[in-house]
Amino acid sequence: MHIEEISIVNFKNILEVKAGFSPKLNCFIGKNGAGKTNMLDAIYYLSFCKSFFNATDQLNINHKESFFMLNGNYSRMESKESINCGLQKGQKKQFKRNKKVYKKLQEHIGLLPLVMITPSDVNLILGGSDERRKFMDGVISQYNQTYLDDLLKYNRALMQRNNLLKQFASERYFDEELLGIWDDQLVEYGSHIHEERTRFVEKLIPVFQRYYNYISEGNEVVELVHQSDLYDSNLQSLLKTSLQKDRVVQYTTVGIHKDDLQLKIGDYLIKKLGSQGQKKTYLVALKLAQFEFIKEISGINPILLLDDIFDKLDQHRVEQIVTAVAGEQFGQIFLTDTNREHLDTIIRKMDADYRIFKVENGKVELAQ
Repeated sequence: MHIEEISIVNFKNILEVKAGFSPKLNCFIGKNGAGKTNMLDAIYYLSFCKSFFNATDQLNINHKESFFMLNGNYSRMESKESINCGLQKGQKKQFKRNKKVYKKLQEHIGLLPLVMITPSDVNLILGGSDERRKFMDGVISQYNQTYLDDLLKYNRALMQRNNLLKQFASERYFDEELLGIWDDQLVEYGSHIHEERTRFVEKLIPVFQRYYNYISEGNEVVELVHQSDLYDSNLQSLLKTSLQKDRVVQYTTVGIHKDDLQLKIGDYLIKKLGSQGQKKTYLVALKLAQFEFIKEISGINPILLLDDIFDKLDQHRVEQIVTAVAGEQFGQIFLTDTNREHLDTIIRKMDADYRIFKVENGKVELAQ
């Protein structure tokens, strides 16, 4: 699968761009702030119905304009797909597949699998557990629509249960039977989510370790550990045990919404011990493992977006990463850099069809 062409209007600092892409390697080169990352984010948006960087859709509209529009033409499993997205200020965004409007945006997730590696991924290491849960959920949702449905239903039930706990506290009464309605939903959907996350992490670990060992040439030992309340007991029992505490603090203290991934190097969390280069290597290996996992499950080669990934890495690790992604198991790749030497190294290593685009002040031109 690959994107053949994209049209962008008023998306962040990109006022109007139409670009055709190589099915293998596409490079955006330019100064910081020129719009390179915004090009990648537009491609990301067409896969996930949202920006990688801005949770608020309105912030993706160029500040001088009242709307943005994205259109991507894809080749997918020997068929053509046209995906269109439009957003007007003050209105809901609209997504179309081959001119047909989606009733629910979640129906689109997984159609165009994609993996993005960006400097902001360091939040996976330095941020809270919600960042690592989002990572797990984002990967699994790309190939399992039922998981995404269960996650949405779990989160709605969790919100209702928390609202009830606050209401009980403010009005000084308690209705265990009413609370039990939401407990039952948390148990039903939470159990499914836990099972799927467990399978995912078990399959991801050996692939992740293989990529890390390759990039670092076996110089460090790394580990992923899934932490969850549900390894100790079933959720029904946990909710009953924690009920008094939940009433005091007025929110639900146990469940899959408390899951975490321990990211370790040696016997320590990498956030506490790892160097900048080790953290970058860790994240790249994790995302390349994500790529391989999605490809195996979906049967489709995801698009790979690499945003300024070579910063803070020594030349040897840069070359190891380039060699890894140059393999035939990877399909279409987009990358950004300010350093033309990095791009030339990649082009020589990959020996494949490529296009280089010069990006300046939101304008994109095919370079010679």
